[in-house]
Amino acid sequence: MSFHLDYLLDLPGVKVETCTQIEGQIYFRLGALASEIVCPHCNNYTEELHQNRPTLVRDLSVFGRVVYLQVPRRQFYCASCQRYITEKLEFIDKKRRHTQRYEQNIYVRVQQSSMEQIGREEGLSYDEVKGIFSQVSSSQKKNVGSQSNE
Repeated sequence: MSFHLDYLLDLPGVKVETCTQIEGQIYFRLGALASEIVCPHCNNYTEELHQNRPTLVRDLSVFGRVVYLQVPRRQFYCASCQRYITEKLEFIDKKRRHTQRYEQNIYVRVQQSSMEQIGREEGLSYDEVKGIFSQVSSSQKKNVGSQSNE
């Protein structure tokens, strides 16, 4: 769509295909840049796309508007080891519905406020905010632990 939107979103491995506004919310449909991936099981390249199930994930708001990304969730088939592989995207953790930067933002804000307040501001349930906070907290503990072992 536009180099400028790709540059502003600054998400690795994807490009903006469309941008729409619906009821004050902004939706970006993203497309993958790579046509193939490396199989994590056998380290061979595969470009045999099995399926693509786009998913909607929340990103940081911009200009006071909520932003959603329609992200391609592609699954490839590796003929070498006969396995199906879901493409990993650098900016979303596995099985999460928010970008890493959005979750990091929520984590920092909860430390300065409360889960209830951030939930109201973001339109999230208490359980969603608590889940995000717990996820980021445990992720940071893992990173600190792995750095101290090096």
